[in-house]
Amino acid sequence: MGLPFELSEYVRRQESVFEGFPESSILIIPTNDRKIRSNDVGYPFRPNSYMLYLCGWIEDEGVFVAHNIGGDVHSTLFVPERDTKKEIWEGIRIGVEGAKEWPVTNTSAIENFESEILQMIGGAQHVYTIMGVSETIDDIFKEIDGVLDPRPIIDPLRRVKSAKEIQYMQEAAAIASEAHKFAMVKATPNMGEWEIQSSVEGHFMSEKSTWSFPSIVGGGSNATILHYKTNNCIIRDGDLVLVDAGCEISGYASDITRTWPINGSFTKPQREIYELVLKAEKAGIEACQVGSPWSDLHRVVSEIIAQGLIDLGVLKCDLEEAIGDQTKLDGPFRNFFMHGTGHLLGLDVHDVGGGRQGDPGAPKFLEEGMVLTIEPGLYFADWREDVEIPERYSGIGIRIEDDVLITNDGPVVLSSSCPKEITEIEDIVGSGV
Repeated sequence: MGLPFELSEYVRRQESVFEGFPESSILIIPTNDRKIRSNDVGYPFRPNSYMLYLCGWIEDEGVFVAHNIGGDVHSTLFVPERDTKKEIWEGIRIGVEGAKEWPVTNTSAIENFESEILQMIGGAQHVYTIMGVSETIDDIFKEIDGVLDPRPIIDPLRRVKSAKEIQYMQEAAAIASEAHKFAMVKATPNMGEWEIQSSVEGHFMSEKSTWSFPSIVGGGSNATILHYKTNNCIIRDGDLVLVDAGCEISGYASDITRTWPINGSFTKPQREIYELVLKAEKAGIEACQVGSPWSDLHRVVSEIIAQGLIDLGVLKCDLEEAIGDQTKLDGPFRNFFMHGTGHLLGLDVHDVGGGRQGDPGAPKFLEEGMVLTIEPGLYFADWREDVEIPERYSGIGIRIEDDVLITNDGPVVLSSSCPKEITEIEDIVGSGV
């Protein structure tokens, strides 16, 4: 059970955080509480991303504390003691002694946390913690005035990835790409959405990974529901299936979407919409250049989508009217492309630091080392009554999403091994049945 990064990388992160804090500050980062699924059965535990970022602690009940009181940064990791009776049932713990190998100055038993933290904060002028993660932390700090949120300082530091972070994200993208291909190969008409989900997530598990978010597998009109998650319907012959799925390696996520015909052949209307979305996606990727405004990605993609809808006769207006307000991009093309073009990617699927266009704190410009998604889509839900849906495209939902690394030499598509050209898709779908 080793750390995914060198100790020096964690230390650099901690020091960078405190460069943004005033002197005499203390930072308290709890990991996530365990959550009950039913009675005495819990949901699988996933550590808090800030805990992973700052010290790499993966077990539950941990609290990372650091301060610069008196000068240099000192840190303490509070963790559960070893307990043979519990370990017989739940597995061997790292314990207080084992935690000394982590990137911290000191370790202490979690049982000591409340008494020790009250002493620590007594000597600090500025107290930072994240509320809403741990009930224990919330109970201690809810009555303390002036507690500050450290995320405005930490989040921008997480935008640009180190070489090792990029390596993990490339691994996650490669595994997810293979999982998508595996599902395509095994596809047959009239199979269940859940069968495709099991193909994808089974491949994740076979590579010692896990999903980074619950997989979306929407066949037919279910693909027009952006965060569809039921995954319990049969995919009929002639329908498209939209698969939005990603995995994580050492906490770092991939996020890939592919849409393809369950029988291996696009119909003409499906092909028309697919080609438009693919054209927009490629343009969005090409716009991922160092120094480019973050907002330009959505504008580039939106203009192609809007013009394409005009050319296909879906919108009966000119491009200016289709786009709407030049700042908001809120014209009628949004009836069919309702979401943003992409988001930052990292320890969280929608990563921090202004992860999506329009989010508070979003970066103004793209920087080398950022990783983000480009994911345009078009959705013609046959169940909607609030907008006129062209009969030709009724029930079609298509999204194409790749993971993109920003470099000084141009964008690098981490998920490039996942097929998305029409000829590639038609060759591979059903080929292994």
